[in-house]
Amino acid sequence: MTQHSEPSPQEVINAIALTRLAGCPQSVVLELYRRLGSATEIINQRDQLPSLFPDIQQRISQAFEGLGQALQRAEEEYRYAEENSVQVLTLNDARYPQRLRECPDAPLVLYYKGVADLNQSRVISIVGTRFCTAYGQDLVRRFIIDLRTHCPHALIVSGLAYGIDVSAHRNALENGYETVAVLAHGLDTLYPSRHANTAKKMLYQGGLLTEYPTHTNVDKGNFVRRNRIVAGISDATILVESAAHGGGLITTRIARDYSRDVFAFPGPVGAQFSEGCNNLIRDNGAALISSADDFVRAMGWEEDALRAKAQKNGIERQLFPELTDEEKLVVEALQKHNDLQINVLSVQTNIAIGPLTAILFTLEMKGVVRPLSGGAYHLLA
Repeated sequence: MTQHSEPSPQEVINAIALTRLAGCPQSVVLELYRRLGSATEIINQRDQLPSLFPDIQQRISQAFEGLGQALQRAEEEYRYAEENSVQVLTLNDARYPQRLRECPDAPLVLYYKGVADLNQSRVISIVGTRFCTAYGQDLVRRFIIDLRTHCPHALIVSGLAYGIDVSAHRNALENGYETVAVLAHGLDTLYPSRHANTAKKMLYQGGLLTEYPTHTNVDKGNFVRRNRIVAGISDATILVESAAHGGGLITTRIARDYSRDVFAFPGPVGAQFSEGCNNLIRDNGAALISSADDFVRAMGWEEDALRAKAQKNGIERQLFPELTDEEKLVVEALQKHNDLQINVLSVQTNIAIGPLTAILFTLEMKGVVRPLSGGAYHLLA
């Protein structure tokens, strides 16, 4: 794979064209792309592909007979993107979601309109039933309100569908989070249209993301396929409410296949739209959470809250004006090499273990360091 950067316009057009080749499975195109490193290289070597990669299906040669038409359609798509402030993100683009890039069936091309960085340090997907109850809506609202105090910087992802999805987006907007919707169609339309106002707000506080070009029909299969993006773009997927069968459960299954963390809120026994969550927890398909605090602790993100508290208290980490001389010695040692054992810190600072233990405790209370397992200490940058 080539070094990640912003590809040239022709490389973007070539990548779009590869997604438009009739009769060529996208899994094959993706495999070629990962091997050769760019769409342009695939097109340049299209006549040699069967001999270069005999394990790749032979029918790709026939698929490339339609390359001219695919390139024409790709140029039209690229012009639409240019005229409508749509970013076309190819797999080797630095702006492409890194978490998603690691997935074996990542889309070769994404179309994105918005302002949020898709590679933020914390990305959380919240999914669930279209037919959510007041219980589910309250869970989403309370979770996001509380999450803001524990983890002030995170990107909230969902699918803009009725129910839990749009509730997650709206509560994220209300609480100052950026939020991105993964759509099952092109950016020239919006489904459901009733969520147009929410989508418009998200363009300035998040964004809209899809793998589908313009003029794509709103097809049921597209909604299933887009679930892999919802799962793959995130650190963790949270299921709020679900019946025994539903799209949210598909998303959690994909997330598990990607080795991502999966969580679910339990619900009343026998409640139709809690049955999926309860079954998932019962079968060890998701960890049970009842609050944002549960989630943050399970993810090991407690340092986010400590950092936020430290910033709120006005600790300038470059200057450390509130630190004693000995505390500064400890901080400087951790700035050079973070996550040091206390005995190593003692040697590097020339402070005995006893006094050093007290100093580290004070730094922890100030939100400057965090103890790790095994007796090491981590500087909260």
